[in-house]
Amino acid sequence: MSPWCADEKLVLASQSRARRMLLENAGLACEAVPADIDERAIQAEAGLVAPYEIALHLSTAKAQAVSAIRPNCYVVGADQTLALGERMFNKPAGRQQAMHQLLALAGRTHALHSAISVVRNGEVLFSHVAVAWMTMRTLTESDVATYVDSAGPSVMSSVGAYQLEALGVHLFDRIDGDHFTILGLPLLPLLAFFREARLLRF
Repeated sequence: MSPWCADEKLVLASQSRARRMLLENAGLACEAVPADIDERAIQAEAGLVAPYEIALHLSTAKAQAVSAIRPNCYVVGADQTLALGERMFNKPAGRQQAMHQLLALAGRTHALHSAISVVRNGEVLFSHVAVAWMTMRTLTESDVATYVDSAGPSVMSSVGAYQLEALGVHLFDRIDGDHFTILGLPLLPLLAFFREARLLRF
């Protein structure tokens, strides 16, 4: 029996396999509907610069966009930003950019801000931002090239050019933050909201 007890469906406004896996592993079947939005344009229009504000704004924008085409459903939007001090990172556009990003992060500590928003019929019911601090070990250019070639196209699918749940784990010395935040879906606060809203059986 699923923990989800609401008549309305749960929808994930993301194409991320990791985020969907986290929900499904928690027994929450969901429909994945990627939001058709221009993230960079929305970010520029909002004029936000703080990484956590950007993540929260985009998670809400994604959830609202999908809510417009999935009425009555509980739509979960998520977004993640990576900041090294005041420098923001986006998903790398290719191998060279991935190399540049990893070399910039090597030997330093950066922040992952993961935001979630729950929207139903356009109304924001819940939002939350969690942060994880990631300390990457010192890496040579040869180390980074070997990693990028070993990881393949997956380095282009996440900010920072790494996936901690896969080969990216080899890049780190220390992590301060929970696994769910690192994978881009702060699951414990989300489940707490679902319980408070009486959407879960226990």
